[in-house]
Amino acid sequence: MRIHIKGLADERFQRPLELIANLFFEESKVNFGETEPEADARIDFEVYFEETILVKAVLIPQDGKIFTAEANKKVPAGLSEKEAFKLSKTVVSRAYLQVLQNWTGIIQKWGILTGVRPTKLLHKKLREGAELETAHKELKEQYLISDEKIKLMQRIVDRQLAVLPDLYHLKNGVSIYIGIPFCPTKCAYCTFPAYAINGRQGSVDSFLGGLHYEIRQIGDWLKKNNRKITTIYYGGGTPTSITAEEMDMLYEEVHQSFPDVENIREVTVEAGRPDTITPEKLEVLKKWNIDRISINPQSYIQETLKAIGRHHTVEETIEKFHLARGMGMNNINMDLIIGLPGEGTKEFDHTLAETKKLMPESLTVHTLSFKRASEMTRNKQKYKVADRIEIEEMMKMAETWTKEHDYVPYYLYRQKNILGNLENVGYAFPGQESLYNIIIMEEQQTIIGLGCGASSKFIDPETGSITQFSNPKDPKSYNDSFVEYAAKKIGILDSLFNKGKNAPE
Repeated sequence: MRIHIKGLADERFQRPLELIANLFFEESKVNFGETEPEADARIDFEVYFEETILVKAVLIPQDGKIFTAEANKKVPAGLSEKEAFKLSKTVVSRAYLQVLQNWTGIIQKWGILTGVRPTKLLHKKLREGAELETAHKELKEQYLISDEKIKLMQRIVDRQLAVLPDLYHLKNGVSIYIGIPFCPTKCAYCTFPAYAINGRQGSVDSFLGGLHYEIRQIGDWLKKNNRKITTIYYGGGTPTSITAEEMDMLYEEVHQSFPDVENIREVTVEAGRPDTITPEKLEVLKKWNIDRISINPQSYIQETLKAIGRHHTVEETIEKFHLARGMGMNNINMDLIIGLPGEGTKEFDHTLAETKKLMPESLTVHTLSFKRASEMTRNKQKYKVADRIEIEEMMKMAETWTKEHDYVPYYLYRQKNILGNLENVGYAFPGQESLYNIIIMEEQQTIIGLGCGASSKFIDPETGSITQFSNPKDPKSYNDSFVEYAAKKIGILDSLFNKGKNAPE
């Protein structure tokens, strides 16, 4: 979809307007300027910025019909240039969204939001002391979020604060993410740093050497600075792709290097690929008192698993679930994906019926996202997916099913190019929620990423500002530079936590 914009001179509007256009159309292109290129539609904006900012939008498609919308917002006194542009962007986006809705007939329940973490907005308003009714009204007016989605956000925020009553007071501690960048095979929708492990033992050995070094260095800093760890999450890739012996040595390193390990609130290991789970690896998990794992079917349709590159069977998923349960894994998460190629409501209903036979403690329902670097995105014509209406119906099926089986929503996040402009929602039995998932989504605590492709988010304990830092994504680059990257992370930690003002709790 080609959209020509007139009346907006500032090109900082281009990216946000393209993101909103992508909610309605695939691969939109937004052009600015008075010279009108060949376009499917033209939108003329008028912006008045005085005591109130008023934005009028007129959309004229090729058939000559006219669609209009407008939005306004009172302008607070004393805004900086940056704040004034942010306000303008929000009001322009509202008028833009509404005129596109009028044209297409498609209503965006998340309004103008294209970011990953909607619940952060509600948390922020509540931390600032807003009453619920006021907070909800502001979300609706400012971002055009629907009542349905605001209600979902509130349920999730309530659950998060019940599970983590100190959520707003975690900034003096840290959580740890440990990334293992290997899998049996790479799934077609995946863009995580993940490499087929077969034939790469040399890379695995070198990588694990670097990872152990990072763990020791960060552990030493945490001990010296009396910083506690709230949660540890082993992700990837698939952390159970490495051998049982390698897992055992890794967990031993963590126990020796990190402070106060016995009081870490939660440790999770992604065992997402059932074909990596063995009795020997489960024994290692038991040895180190780890009982929260993920075993991810994604779908219970064998043809789908083959199409997306998951080389395990449906029967293997079920078998490994029962094996893990029988060996003491008491908190098992399973992931399902709505909108996988060739699947509609019939196939998803079958997947939910199979899930009912297992009843994991938590269930994350993802909506398929066409991530830019994935095999699925590069070859879209090969992967036929359901339309928006059927995708929404499948999400409603998931909401109904989880409610009927006593799961409660406790975190959500969204992605660009997500089917139906929907969301990913984590459900759990009360008391079985993942603390790490809450912490990473609400960005209330520093998460130190260790390993290949691991991302760190450093939260300033005073201001809450975020510094992002990522390790190299491929094992060779990581192996060449883990000493340098560990030192850089320690430098960031020193700059945030050793200002002489923040006493550890």
